[in-house]
Amino acid sequence: MNYCERIEEEVKKKDSDMPVFLQALHEVLGSTQMIFDKHPEYEKMGILERLIEPDRIIQFKVPWVDDHGVTHVNRGFRVQYNHVLGPYKGGLRFHPSVNMDTLRFLGFEQVFKNALTTLPMGGAKGGSDFDPKGKSDMEVMRFCQSFMLELNRYIGPDEDVPAGDMGVGGREIGYLYGMYLRIRNCAERGVLTGKGIGYGGSLARKEATGYGLIYFLNEMLEAQHIAREGKRVLVSGSGNVAIYAAEKAMQCGMKVIGMSDSKGYILDEELDLEAVKEIKENRRGSLKEYPTLCGHGLYKEGSVYDVDVKCDIALPCGTQNEINGERAKRLIKNGVIAVAEGANMPDDNEAIEEYLKNGILFAPGKAANAGGVATSGLEMSQNSLRLSWSFEEVDQRLHDIMVSIHKQCQKAMDEYGLDRKNYVAAANIAGMQKVIDAMIAQGIF
Repeated sequence: MNYCERIEEEVKKKDSDMPVFLQALHEVLGSTQMIFDKHPEYEKMGILERLIEPDRIIQFKVPWVDDHGVTHVNRGFRVQYNHVLGPYKGGLRFHPSVNMDTLRFLGFEQVFKNALTTLPMGGAKGGSDFDPKGKSDMEVMRFCQSFMLELNRYIGPDEDVPAGDMGVGGREIGYLYGMYLRIRNCAERGVLTGKGIGYGGSLARKEATGYGLIYFLNEMLEAQHIAREGKRVLVSGSGNVAIYAAEKAMQCGMKVIGMSDSKGYILDEELDLEAVKEIKENRRGSLKEYPTLCGHGLYKEGSVYDVDVKCDIALPCGTQNEINGERAKRLIKNGVIAVAEGANMPDDNEAIEEYLKNGILFAPGKAANAGGVATSGLEMSQNSLRLSWSFEEVDQRLHDIMVSIHKQCQKAMDEYGLDRKNYVAAANIAGMQKVIDAMIAQGIF
């Protein structure tokens, strides 16, 4: 049993109640043993033991009062995973599914994702099982203020810098930031990212993850000498990541033919992205409205990955494990040549095995969707400099970062003799090696 296998078995015994975290761990350790074969001294240093355990896990109660005067109590969390590369950095997620298992997985992935950006950021994740859907603005405000009343003890511009994630958009960040200012009595703009433009936010932040996904996809296709023009694209999800991935894909000459939300999906050979934006961004409605609004297109309940439709590229931008082995086989049967993850771990391990076995180009989330946190890092830089860059400047920096991440993957492929399509191992190796180097340089703690 090698080092990675031994550690995985030990973690399984300790954390048997965390299947999502164990899935993420298996994906990383299953492709990085070659680092430890090359550097056997790392095992004696306990590198993996130190890397897999979070620096600290914080859990707290969040009491709040609804519009009818009824008191509710939710759970709040912050998992500060690793900060050898810089302040802890990672989003806050407000969703009923949030628990320690999900946040351990997300925080673990965030460490390597942030490392790949080359920006000075450690990895963290947090949130609450609070559901902002169906709540009034005042209810969301009261919850956010109560949440920050506790969280403020553990964050700061040089300590831990949260951002938005699922269920945490500009409204929630505004309420969180306002409460932080009241508590601390100082305008530390760099304490949160995803802020409004008028009070320290960055242009292009809303578009960043989706745009960055396409920039990375373009590099992958170019490396394989595959033309992108006219490629048929399925996008799951209809939040910021999905919408702006679809937008940039269209700008790059691709043809988006389907999108989805939590209830169903639309198929349309002449997909109207402005209509999708109207429904999801302005009305906060369901894609079920799309055919009526546009006068064309088809809506059905279920997953867009359960339908047989010719597809060259899949961009899963919904949530974890939305594509399993069977859905991956269906995509392959329908002609997919590339899959790039806009969400965090939307493909399970069986799906990834199918892609690699069939020679499908696959971009794991820690590389492909790093554009969001990269632009958050750029927002931190602007806050520190007391400057505001133009949309074009931020977008160019984002593009350069995604190109750099692809180059790091290619370098790992060359150094370890990997298949030129194996971005899973390449991204894991590139991200992990950077963290390991910093851990060794800073000593044991």
